[in-house]
Amino acid sequence: MSREINEDVRFRILRLLEDQPHLSQRDIADSLGVSLGATNYVLKALVEKGQLKVRNFRASNNKLRYAYILTPSGIEAKARLTGGFLKRKYAEYEALKSEIDALEADIEAGSANGADR
Repeated sequence: MSREINEDVRFRILRLLEDQPHLSQRDIADSLGVSLGATNYVLKALVEKGQLKVRNFRASNNKLRYAYILTPSGIEAKARLTGGFLKRKYAEYEALKSEIDALEADIEAGSANGADR
C-alpha cells in the first residue's frame, strides 16, 4: 500500500470511527470501499501507534464485538492527516478541472470548425 493511499485510508478510518466506534472491520471496509485486509492492516497500525484503543463489548446477539476509540494521539493524527488529505484532494480537483477545461475547449473548437455536423 503506497504511503499516500495509506494516509488517506488512515484518515478516513479515524474520521469514520470518531463518529461510529462500534463498526466492525467489515463495515469499515464496506463504508470506505477498501479491502477487509487493508482495513485490518491499518487498524492494527493505528492501535500499535496508540491512536486507537480497542474495547470489547457484547452485541445484542451475544457475539463479542469491539469498539474503536480514538485516543488523544489519534485525534491529533486525524487533524494532521486532514490537512494532507485536503491538500491532495484539492490538487486532484485542480487537475480534473484543468482536464475538463481542455476537453470543453476541444469541443468548442470542434464546433467552430463544423466537426459536429
